[in-house]
Amino acid sequence: MNPVFLLTCALALVASAAPPKSTERVQRTWGSLTFTPCTLSTSQSPQTTDALCTTLEVPLDRAKPEGAKVSLALAWVQSKAYEAAPDPVFLLAGGPGQSAKESYPGLAHAFADTLKKRNVVLVDQRGTGGSHRLTCPGREEESWGDGPEAAARFTRACAAAVTDTDVRFYSTSEAVDDLDAVRAALGAAQVDLLGISYGTRVAQQYARRYPAHTRALVLDGVVPNSLVLGAEHARNLERSLSLQLARCTADPTCHERFGDVRAELDALLEKLAKAPMPVDYRDPITGVRKHEDFTRGHLAGVVRMFAYAPAVATVLPVAIHEAAKGNAEILMAQSKLINAVVGESITVAMHWSVVCTEDADELKADPADAKTALGTELVDTLVAQCREWPHHARALDFREPLSSEVPVLLLSGEFDPVTPPHYADQVLGHLKRGRHLVAKGQGHNVFPVGCLPRLVKDFFEKPDPAALDAKCLDTLTYAAPFTSLTGSEP
Repeated sequence: MNPVFLLTCALALVASAAPPKSTERVQRTWGSLTFTPCTLSTSQSPQTTDALCTTLEVPLDRAKPEGAKVSLALAWVQSKAYEAAPDPVFLLAGGPGQSAKESYPGLAHAFADTLKKRNVVLVDQRGTGGSHRLTCPGREEESWGDGPEAAARFTRACAAAVTDTDVRFYSTSEAVDDLDAVRAALGAAQVDLLGISYGTRVAQQYARRYPAHTRALVLDGVVPNSLVLGAEHARNLERSLSLQLARCTADPTCHERFGDVRAELDALLEKLAKAPMPVDYRDPITGVRKHEDFTRGHLAGVVRMFAYAPAVATVLPVAIHEAAKGNAEILMAQSKLINAVVGESITVAMHWSVVCTEDADELKADPADAKTALGTELVDTLVAQCREWPHHARALDFREPLSSEVPVLLLSGEFDPVTPPHYADQVLGHLKRGRHLVAKGQGHNVFPVGCLPRLVKDFFEKPDPAALDAKCLDTLTYAAPFTSLTGSEP
């Protein structure tokens, strides 16, 4: 018999018996769940990702398992491996209030290495994305403006409008149990967790409650369990701004043209606190020319969000200098763009359910923050909102640090304005198998930077933090500050 024919038949038989390749857009079953093809996208970015999606129904209140339900939206980004490792990676989004499914397209490139051997699972935390999103009437960014009293009115109206669920059951504790329900439905004995920002708190809480099901953790932008969310935002921003604006002082051309940028920023904040600055600008969303008042709140919001991304913050010296001369067009346009993007990416009602449950009773403004760029308004606003938003008390052991044998890789950006490196050091002090890597010159969410995607993949393959070769991080460099509206000096 023809051996070539036999080989051809054998290969055809193997191909027919093998599961579909990961790139095929077909319905797939994993554990007890059936997934169908979907495309992950977000209105904030043109990037899209092919995935498989499904839902899982869980109790709203686990003390009443037969009562009301929440439908969790899930996505499975398939591994490129013929047979993936048994431990999938769960991405835990930040906020609180971000959707994992909507966050993923912007991070997809960073997961390319991890997907070579592992599946990635995205669970929209209850209250976000497709998991019974808690939606307020009106524009959600309205809840942040015009002071604490206006924000409280917005929150009170939202609480009255959300009548189809009990918002008291949308905190981290419920989300952790939801994650384990997904793990069990997939039939995975253990999972790896990659938490970003607030997602690092979720990861730590999961590892404390379900240590046997936790194989490894990557915490990017670490939030200690002991931290009162929001209480230190003002001082953390001060630290970040001082470090980033000092890059202009260290650059001869930048310093010559703009002098002490930090002093100029402080003077501009003080000036705007007394009276807003009229400005003509082009709306970055509609393209329409507008005339409005540029306020201290606009300026504080822009510098805060720019500080998250040092490569973007390089424009601050020239933008601040222009505004100090009376031209605030750049900063006003960016303020409008930021409000639109953040308003779409953060579900504020779910944010309240988390913060009001876990932090409100300890949240109070520090009078010393009044002199900072951010001031005390953010804390004052959250306190006012939490008086209006229904919530439970947090679990008695919620503040306890994670202390376990689970291997943990902690990541920080040197200039992070919200979760500075000393937060990760604080968490590391309680870990038996942990390691902290600081990315030079970087801000918030450093997993996609430089060689970190490969290091994360290496860590998941061999979860031994001490053995990780991180010398490649030495190649990271500082972004040069803009010295004109066209960029930095060559």
